[in-house]
Amino acid sequence: MARRPASRPTNAELDILRVLWARGPSTVRQVHDVLSVNRDFAYTTTLKLLQLMTEKGVAVREEEGRVHVYKAAVAREETQKHLVRDLLDRAFGGSASQLVIQALAARPASQEELREIRRLLKAHEEKARD
Repeated sequence: MARRPASRPTNAELDILRVLWARGPSTVRQVHDVLSVNRDFAYTTTLKLLQLMTEKGVAVREEEGRVHVYKAAVAREETQKHLVRDLLDRAFGGSASQLVIQALAARPASQEELREIRRLLKAHEEKARD
């Protein structure tokens, strides 16, 4: 499941991936039911997106009797890293500090998130000293 997607997932594909990462293996109906709470599109749209995602290697389809069950073929963390690297290069010219500054300016972090950020910074500083 650590395979990296060949191309950047669309917003709709990311929505489906989030469902598959949260729920685990799911039928089209299960994915559609979760997505339809916040979006208004047809069951056939969900089915078509899952079929396209399978062709792209982002999802895997398994047959369980007459039911098709889909699961993510890419790990959440790898997909997020891929998307961040792409954004970092395209929008920030590779500057991690500018990405973090803009991220915090756009949406302030919670105290828990700030603690985690500090912990990660400390770990990176220690690694850089070694």
